[in-house]
Amino acid sequence: MKILVCISHVPDTTSKINFTDNDTQFDTNGVQFVINPNDEFGLTRAMWFKEKQNATVDIVNVGGAETEPTLRKALAIGADSAIRINTEALDGFQVAKELSVIAKEGNYDLIIAGRESIDYNGGMVPGMLASLIGASFINTCISLEIEGDSATAIREIDGGKETVTAKLPLVIGGQKGLVEESDLRIPNMRGIMMARKKPLDVKEPQGASTETKAVSFEKPAPKGAVKLISPDNLDELIDLLHNEAKAI
Repeated sequence: MKILVCISHVPDTTSKINFTDNDTQFDTNGVQFVINPNDEFGLTRAMWFKEKQNATVDIVNVGGAETEPTLRKALAIGADSAIRINTEALDGFQVAKELSVIAKEGNYDLIIAGRESIDYNGGMVPGMLASLIGASFINTCISLEIEGDSATAIREIDGGKETVTAKLPLVIGGQKGLVEESDLRIPNMRGIMMARKKPLDVKEPQGASTETKAVSFEKPAPKGAVKLISPDNLDELIDLLHNEAKAI
């Protein structure tokens, strides 16, 4: 079985975010970048298929040379080879279009993507990719088993879970539950050394068009001051909730 795992290069959630050029550009200075968490769950599940079913695992990313440390970390975790599509990721459709070329050329049985990235939270790429290559698609996937050319998956739905089956080739949008956080792997020294020798192929983009454009960015409003009310003064609390907070 051939598996392709899509890897997004995203800011760590602990990073302090700033914008430049009159709030039209994201400032990457001082920002620590990591593997998108939803993608890391998918990569870890792919490692299980590699170890238990002798699958081969490639990883792919749309981005510039600055994303290569993230790809090398994924290789150190255990992926066999990496592909970097040499263009900036601008919107969901453009990314899916570029990924679809790699997916078709590689003739993959299973493509694992995170259900969304934690930077833009668009949640569009896996579904678009499946449509572009004519594959089955399962989103919000929290369990996946493959037997022959059939897949059985469990996905989250409103109010519960749903078990579905599908034929390969298959694209999934994975998330926490596909593996548990305790199953995530930290690269060891041997893995890091081996990752340096694994192939990282840089491919030029197909020039896919974008359908959206970020006009400006705005930080959330700062939290207001906190007022402490004595538990003995319920009348004041009710007055503030009604007249100032407009909560009741």
